Amino acid sequence: MASEPKTKPTDVPVADFIAAVPHDGRREDAGIVDAILTDVSGRSGVMWGPSIVGYGVYRGSTGDWPVLGFSPRKANMVLYLMPGFDKDDADLLARLGKHRTTVACLYLNRLTDTDLAALRELAERSLARTRAKYPDAT
Repeated sequence: MASEPKTKPTDVPVADFIAAVPHDGRREDAGIVDAILTDVSGRSGVMWGPSIVGYGVYRGSTGDWPVLGFSPRKANMVLYLMPGFDKDDADLLARLGKHRTTVACLYLNRLTDTDLAALRELAERSLARTRAKYPDAT
């Protein structure tokens, strides 16, 4: 069996983390993403390690992980979504604006260049996929 992940929930308040984001624009974007993911998930964010804000939890093959999450990195805003952007997401990704994806990450430069309705729907689809795959997900 794989080892447990090192990234785990902490007691650091999300508001304190967001307030400490050094770049004004990235800090503002973090507040917007936090509000979207809180609304979509129905859960308040929790810090996972020093730099990831997570919403809900599921137990995958490598341990517990947030159902949705984000991190306001220096270069990009990174959203952690259910792995596998698929052909059904092509319409939303086309509307989203400038971005790039990896297996389970969505990278955005600035939310001012992003269709927030498309971003919200991507988060909703990710949440639905996670809950379908992991029925015990919160």
